Amino acid sequence: MKWRNQVLALLCLFTFAGLGVLYFQHWVVQKPFGIILLIGEGLAPERLAQTRMYAGGADTRLTLDSMDHLALVMNCSKDFAVSDQAAAATAIATGVKVTNRAVSIDSQGKPLATIIDLAREHRRGTGLITDVNLTDATCAAFYAHAANPYDGDDLARQLAEGGKFDIAMGTGATEFLSDKKGGQRQDGRDLLLELRGNGSDVVRSRGELESIPGWQRTKLFGIFGPESEATNRAEQWSDQPNLSDMVRRAIEILQYNPRGYLLVVVAGLMREAAEANDAEGALRHTIEFDQAVATARRYAGPKSIILACGDVAVGGLNLNGFPFRKDSGIALLGLNPAGQPWMTWASGPQGTHSYGTAKQPNKDTSPIAEGVQSGNPISQPAAFYTKSALPTVEDVPAFGTGPGTEELHGSVDNTEIFRILRDGL
Repeated sequence: MKWRNQVLALLCLFTFAGLGVLYFQHWVVQKPFGIILLIGEGLAPERLAQTRMYAGGADTRLTLDSMDHLALVMNCSKDFAVSDQAAAATAIATGVKVTNRAVSIDSQGKPLATIIDLAREHRRGTGLITDVNLTDATCAAFYAHAANPYDGDDLARQLAEGGKFDIAMGTGATEFLSDKKGGQRQDGRDLLLELRGNGSDVVRSRGELESIPGWQRTKLFGIFGPESEATNRAEQWSDQPNLSDMVRRAIEILQYNPRGYLLVVVAGLMREAAEANDAEGALRHTIEFDQAVATARRYAGPKSIILACGDVAVGGLNLNGFPFRKDSGIALLGLNPAGQPWMTWASGPQGTHSYGTAKQPNKDTSPIAEGVQSGNPISQPAAFYTKSALPTVEDVPAFGTGPGTEELHGSVDNTEIFRILRDGL
């Protein structure tokens, strides 16, 4: 009888254990370990087809095309039909509509809690990486509170003093160094030295970044690019990690936090190229953004939340006419057989006419101006001249995979991105 009781007890134990596993899997809400937000600055819906063509032809598929859920994102600010960088990023970072130029502050100037603040309350690891300056307005909305999104020195100070990130990587070293050390700060502070003193590993190159042990939980601050405003950027950036490198390294380090992590990735070079009417740069950096999304999906795993979205459309780039199905790369950057440009912009420095207060320089010796003066066509012209291409009033796309991203369908407000991230914490 004794052995029968033992077998019966063992069967009961396995039964209750099995029921417990089933209950946990099907009825207990399981939070995703990894949450990654990737923002492509200036990413507009038409950019997707253009990028496919440029990457390999009309049949090419991007990583974005394979994501499970898609929505169009409405991105007006509190006072204008289209947000600027600061207001668009604030809506995503805080879930609150603000006026243009406001960086995570309300109409009374009071700071708004960001998704990074909430992630730290949940004891998640936090990271911010970008291919432009860490004080870019889109980046700043996740850590700073300011009425002026262009005060890089103040934003750099808030980033260094705030201690909100376990990992932060980007460019803009001059904003962290005093003028006596080749930087631009007038307060005499060396914020990189202060970060080291507070326990952060400061890396300045791809080699240094790769040397950080993946198993080591560390506070990491990567600042790449020129150390002074006089330094040649091309020389300094020769050993700069690309966006995918930084995404991979950030995930490898953040995944050792037992509570999980939240990583924010800002691709800003695609916006800078659009503002300069550089179609090749805009499409090339959009491909790099798509590759960063692929890296995030590969290293974070299928059960993580991964959101990729635009913020504000810029420049109004169009690919016109009838290129062949397999045309790609530089074949799309010049003129078609009829002598017409394949690509055109709505506004920007390649415009041949100016209106209102927008005035072209009287003596412009750039190749663009020389082409206009000599009567030669510009390969990627703009409809009218502005010093920097203007934002355009249009929705931007958002893609998602993982728990909660099924909310991305139809048209949603940009504050919905915040809510999906918050519910995943």
